[in-house]
Amino acid sequence: MSTILKDIEQQQSHINAWFEHLHSHPELAMQEAGTAEYIATVLRGLGEFEVVTGVGKHGIVASLKVGDGDKSIALRADFDALPIQESNNLHYCSKTPGLSHLCGHDGHTAMLLGAAKHLAETKNFNGTLRLFFQPAEETMQGAPAMIADGLFERFPVDNVFAMHNMPGLELGKLYFTEGDTMAAVDSWEVVLTGKGGHGAFPELAVDPVVAGSSLVMALQSVVARNVAPSHSAVVTVGAFQAGEAGNVIAHTATLRLSIRTTTASDRILVLNNIRRLVHQQAESFGCSAEIREGQPGAVLHNDPEETRKAARIARAALGEDKVSEKGPTYLGSEDFAFMLQQKKGTYCFLGNGDSKFVHHPEYVLNKDILPIGAAYWVALAEGWLR
Repeated sequence: MSTILKDIEQQQSHINAWFEHLHSHPELAMQEAGTAEYIATVLRGLGEFEVVTGVGKHGIVASLKVGDGDKSIALRADFDALPIQESNNLHYCSKTPGLSHLCGHDGHTAMLLGAAKHLAETKNFNGTLRLFFQPAEETMQGAPAMIADGLFERFPVDNVFAMHNMPGLELGKLYFTEGDTMAAVDSWEVVLTGKGGHGAFPELAVDPVVAGSSLVMALQSVVARNVAPSHSAVVTVGAFQAGEAGNVIAHTATLRLSIRTTTASDRILVLNNIRRLVHQQAESFGCSAEIREGQPGAVLHNDPEETRKAARIARAALGEDKVSEKGPTYLGSEDFAFMLQQKKGTYCFLGNGDSKFVHHPEYVLNKDILPIGAAYWVALAEGWLR
């Protein structure tokens, strides 16, 4: 076991306490005022960091300069929760009905706080360390909001790094992937407007539920018959909302789409085909359609050189068996992609073992990985800022 990991494990009671508090008090994207206040309070209590809040609404940047080194890096953790009812029986379960940390962002933040505590105490680096605590990853708003608020102009860095726990990967093992690693996601809302009426008199109405049902099926052809089979893409209709009563024909129907692509050309192709189908399907049923396009997506691209260097540092600190440089790729998305468009860096995965997958009501982040994640951050800071 490395010296760093041994030292971090001495602090695990602090890390666990931070994690459990965050888990018990979830807040949705761009509503994380209490979470941000808690994180800032912990950081200020360490006594060494310059802490700036309100970056991109609820974002936090903590900075610590040591020595005369001119290098600077940023380590990023996210802290928003999900609109899902937790189904676990934990003593630190969510105290807010319908909201929960079922993706592990609470754990990511606790890991970075653990690293912050250790680095503030040891100061075993030479340069400028910045910790980015980011809101609203789930809605792809947080990173763009912090960037638009002058993140990299106000807090200059050379490189940026982030990490995500991942069920199904070996517990406590870090996985590094070079190049394109996660998909671009576009979250769209489609509103179909027909003509509401009585369920017994459909001839006097225009039913957007029928139009929407046809559209759901038509959208299944977008990837199957337009994207090359060797490429990866997906179009998911995650929500279809219309009406309240069985004897009423709804006036409008709303579909919420999650569109994921792995190349820029496929993204353009898929989005254009969705636009075409939405309007053609709506018109064929006598409805009108409005498409509300959200934050444009971006593929997460890990710089190969920075990825190899980060993996070498992790291997030296944690051991050969705790690092893989043949990491997976996912159609999941991550708004850290926008930070990687601005600065070189890498995004790795930390195995959560055999657990329910993220976003499942029974997902549980294994607390055994908390010190490992914190130790990786410490090793990366010390290794990069020599």
